[in-house]
Amino acid sequence: MNIYLEGGLWVIGAASVAALVAYLVRRIGETDGIVENNEAAGQVFTIVGGLHAVLLAFVLISLFDGVSAAEDGAYQEADSLVAAYWAADSLPEPTKTEVHDLARSYSTTVADTEWPSMIDGTDISGDGWSQLDQLRKSVSEATVTDEWQNGRKTEAASQLWQVYQARQARLDTAGSDGVSGVVWFALIVGSILSVALPVMFGGPRPVTHIIIVSILAGTLALLLFATQQLQNPYSGGAKVGPDAFQIAQERLK
Repeated sequence: MNIYLEGGLWVIGAASVAALVAYLVRRIGETDGIVENNEAAGQVFTIVGGLHAVLLAFVLISLFDGVSAAEDGAYQEADSLVAAYWAADSLPEPTKTEVHDLARSYSTTVADTEWPSMIDGTDISGDGWSQLDQLRKSVSEATVTDEWQNGRKTEAASQLWQVYQARQARLDTAGSDGVSGVVWFALIVGSILSVALPVMFGGPRPVTHIIIVSILAGTLALLLFATQQLQNPYSGGAKVGPDAFQIAQERLK
């Protein structure tokens, strides 16, 4: 489903339910003294709404940072792979050819095999690890004859270590559960409580009251939808694609 359509349904659904509840409360609920209770209900709403807003902001900022970190990590992994490929240009045969072939295979495996698995949240096969380990062995076993080649060998090994670190971080992120169940519970219950308190407010204009409650419910639903979409940085609305490795494949030709 289109992300804008899905988000719109979240907002409209939450706003409609809140409007119905507010209408029923005003229609069949106890109205005596409801206006006088506005001050007390407003004070409680300030505390509950403020705490919920802080939690929502913290979660969303963390998720946005996670998406940015995932994108930066993908480019770091791909760039380090290209740097190791270039460093191997100065190494003797057969190491040079082995590194070049393995680097191309690794980038293809990540972009074409691992990325779809990360999007779906399924287990990732060990082909990438095997190829990276073979790259490490090829570089470490290279026989160098002068100081320049030794420097290139050291550089290639250093860049492969950067690939390893970025790869491990990428797989850890893809294998995580995103927002934990406890946090989701707090977000959902906090949203319900934040809407329930304004429903108890009173005033001479029921239509205005219902509209206010609907807008609040729709806004909270929108933020919850954004949280759900940002849980996995490799899928959802702000997903990080394999662009870094597709660009790397052009450089490794």
